[in-house]
Amino acid sequence: MSAKTKILVVDDEPDLLELLETNLRAAGYEVLVAADGREALEKARHAQPQLIVLDVMLPEMDGLEVCKSLRRDPATDAIPILMLTARAGEVDRVLGLELGADDYVTKPFSVRELVLRVRKLLDRQPSRQAGGGLIQLGGLVIDKPRHRASFQGRTLELTLTEFKLVVLLAERRGRVQSREQLLRDVWGYHAAIDTRTVDTHIRRLREKLGPAAKYLDTVRGVGYRFREVE
Repeated sequence: MSAKTKILVVDDEPDLLELLETNLRAAGYEVLVAADGREALEKARHAQPQLIVLDVMLPEMDGLEVCKSLRRDPATDAIPILMLTARAGEVDRVLGLELGADDYVTKPFSVRELVLRVRKLLDRQPSRQAGGGLIQLGGLVIDKPRHRASFQGRTLELTLTEFKLVVLLAERRGRVQSREQLLRDVWGYHAAIDTRTVDTHIRRLREKLGPAAKYLDTVRGVGYRFREVE
């Protein structure tokens, strides 16, 4: 793992912040820290980390507001976000995903699990050197090497996870993908994970696709697929 991979950790608990910083550094990452939402936004914009670990419960400006601001800013809208939520905070988890978070870990958590989630999120980032080319589905054009998608010339503002979903569904168009398959192939999870994560991302993806959402079908009780275009 490259020591140049930069991670911003945002939490107002000094002991937890130190624990995460120590373990992420030990895993080979460069770590920046922030203790509140406003500091997090400033560091994210100026330092451009490759990933942000963001606690929901922050003073003054909570993590959900921070997530929303990051996704609205073109300078930070593509940075993967891993949210930390309370075990009882299901609403926070769903809201975080709907606002653009890529994944979440519930407190209390094992540091080993968090480092693994960080690694999986970073592994999902597209390689600029990788081959690929264009995928075209009617008016939908997906440029894999450039990590861009557009519909009838209009750029679609997709997060890392949303883009990965679009690519996978478009490449496998006509074939139904179960929620478990999507969790495995997009998120990299092989254990039983809450499949509502998939549903939340699909819902956000539909909103962002706009008219192109007509290509995305829900197969009740099974999963999702991109339909073939005649």
